[in-house]
Amino acid sequence: MTPIVLDEVASTSDWLLARAETLADGQWVRARRQTAGRGRQGRPWATAEGNLAASGLVRLRASDPPGEQLGFVAGVALFETCARHVAPALLQLKWPNDLMLHGAKLAGILLERTGSAVVVGIGVNLARAPAVPGRTTAALPHPAPDPDSFLAALIAAFAQELGLWRQSGFGPVAERWRARATQPGTRLLLGDGRAAVFEGLAEDGALMVRTEQGPERLRAGDVMLAGSPVPEGAS
Repeated sequence: MTPIVLDEVASTSDWLLARAETLADGQWVRARRQTAGRGRQGRPWATAEGNLAASGLVRLRASDPPGEQLGFVAGVALFETCARHVAPALLQLKWPNDLMLHGAKLAGILLERTGSAVVVGIGVNLARAPAVPGRTTAALPHPAPDPDSFLAALIAAFAQELGLWRQSGFGPVAERWRARATQPGTRLLLGDGRAAVFEGLAEDGALMVRTEQGPERLRAGDVMLAGSPVPEGAS
């Protein structure tokens, strides 16, 4: 299915959400200029010229796993697409919805739902790293990929991961995500200011961490990388 390309829009996800009842499953839209993009918890996300602002529509089926798992589906697809342009060893998925390059944010994913439709919003710093308060950002190395070509590759990768998720459930997708993600032992800073150590991804997609209070499972919230991995057995 050919992506819809808009010259300018406030938000590609809002555009899709407003038309979710009439557009087909698998429809993607890209904006050459996005004026009011957002990330988690409504934070603004700037889309500089040459970067990617795109959203895709997934119409959930009765047999599908839980729709919130689509963030992991998108994460693996995004990693694979960016790995065409930079060494995979420099990339790292970070729970719940970021792709990091050299430890700085390269891309983000935001899921929004209306009825049985999930809109997967994706922003990627293809050409420029915007200034984001409290965050270090990165862009792909020059020459930057063309946004249309990058989106075509991303759509193909997403369709492949989506097919695996629909056919085999969350388990195989979770394993693929773990192999590309923050490694156990990595120090984290939780959204409430507490220090934690990453212990893994639970079977339901929750983040497993260890804090001073003991083991915890997080199903939502902000997490930032805070330093080098902790040696096994240390605290």
